[in-house]
Amino acid sequence: MKVLILSCNTGEGHNSCAAALEEECRNQNIPCDTEDALRFISPEVSRFISNWHVRIYRHAPGLFRVGYRAAEDHPAQFHEGSALYRYLTQGAEKLCGFIAGSGYDTVICTHTFAALMVSEVVKTHLPNLKTCFIATDYTCSPSVKDSSLDRYFIPASSLSGDFLGGGITPERLRACGIPVRQMFHSGVRKEDAKRAFGIPADHKHLVMMCGSMGCGPIMSIARRIGRDLPDDQDLTIVCGTNKQLYRRLQRRFYDVKNVHVRSYVKDMALLMDSADLYLTKPGGISVTEAASMRLPMVFIDAVAGCEEYNKDFFLRTGGAVTGQTPKEIARTSLRLLSDKDALEKMGDALDAAVPHNAAANILSEMSEAEEEEKEEDLA
Repeated sequence: MKVLILSCNTGEGHNSCAAALEEECRNQNIPCDTEDALRFISPEVSRFISNWHVRIYRHAPGLFRVGYRAAEDHPAQFHEGSALYRYLTQGAEKLCGFIAGSGYDTVICTHTFAALMVSEVVKTHLPNLKTCFIATDYTCSPSVKDSSLDRYFIPASSLSGDFLGGGITPERLRACGIPVRQMFHSGVRKEDAKRAFGIPADHKHLVMMCGSMGCGPIMSIARRIGRDLPDDQDLTIVCGTNKQLYRRLQRRFYDVKNVHVRSYVKDMALLMDSADLYLTKPGGISVTEAASMRLPMVFIDAVAGCEEYNKDFFLRTGGAVTGQTPKEIARTSLRLLSDKDALEKMGDALDAAVPHNAAANILSEMSEAEEEEKEEDLA
């Protein structure tokens, strides 16, 4: 098996999922490469879509919410033959040449755009290619049912009904979970992780991050938490790539010893190991990383769209809570941070909510599918 993983630079979630898969391929000595699917249309298209995704996500989340809802309400816009389908699959010819020329026999898609492109490749050029799609959110996103791949790996069996329809049949579905990198399974002792960030081992630690783009009402929530934070509790705020937010928070908390403002944290897994509670927007990958670490969450509903489904899924499990306003979110976070029993129950709920070892299970499924096809050919 030689694997090509296709992602898209629309947020870090899809790339993080791809990185987890590539990491597992290396562990199993499976030849593997990762590519941006949109570059097969053109590098300019990839940059354009990525840049506008970041701008809308950070500065106009309401527009993203409306756009996602419109895509759900008008699924025909992704149907084969539509203008949008033709636009998103125009790189299929170039992608086909890359796959055939590099000798890949298995293609894994971590984004719906890649899934549409690969479906076109299979239909028109490479019918024997083994293909799959990995859902990186706890819902069936628009356009998924317009793809036609061998396997669809979903986050949990309870979501199966959302995915059935179109060409997706029960035998193509597998509830393997969402892949996360091994660093999120490391299990560093919480006390040691706290010391690594200069936080006393006996302090409760609240980590706050709203995506790699630093979106949502972080300033408003942080101001309220920082005002009422006891001396034996610490707050770390991660701003990601949002430099303006980082500067504002630095000015606001420059003389507050137990509030720590960081820009981009390279070892996010270690920071999460140090946390007792995680305040975040419900991005599909970030909440799965937290769930794999049994880290209780408070959600900021900053963007909605697909993240609204992620939020609802984890609220149902009991591993997360939320609030309607920055004031309510801040109050809930401070209350939970002082409630050891509640945090422990939430951690247990998260541990039971999602499948573990997703990357290994997905590669095993694809390897089995390849072996079954070889057996059929010999018969």
